[in-house]
Amino acid sequence: MKKDRLPFSYRRFKEEFPAIEKEYDRLAKKCHQSGPLNEKMRRLIKLGIAIGENSEGAVKSHTRRALAIGITPKEIRHAVLLGLTTIGFPKMISALNWIHEAMEEGPIHLRKGEDEI
Repeated sequence: MKKDRLPFSYRRFKEEFPAIEKEYDRLAKKCHQSGPLNEKMRRLIKLGIAIGENSEGAVKSHTRRALAIGITPKEIRHAVLLGLTTIGFPKMISALNWIHEAMEEGPIHLRKGEDEI
């Protein structure tokens, strides 16, 4: 995957269902703007949710988004470690592997309108 692009599956969804994607993006933006949490906290929470869901694609995406706003690899690893006692060792180890893979790819560089998901 190119460093500046969203995953293929999301791009294909966006091409096949542009009206739905537009509304989904609008909803995501509203959710991000509807409370007192700063962007760093929101990004780490989204990463934690992805880890809890055991979703490889989401963990990688949210890791790259976190890197893009300056969240450090050490902070990301800490977020993964916090899942150990909640989700268990195997899922935590999987997430740790996924974040390392995502870190090798580097931060995702999003275009305007692609930054709130």
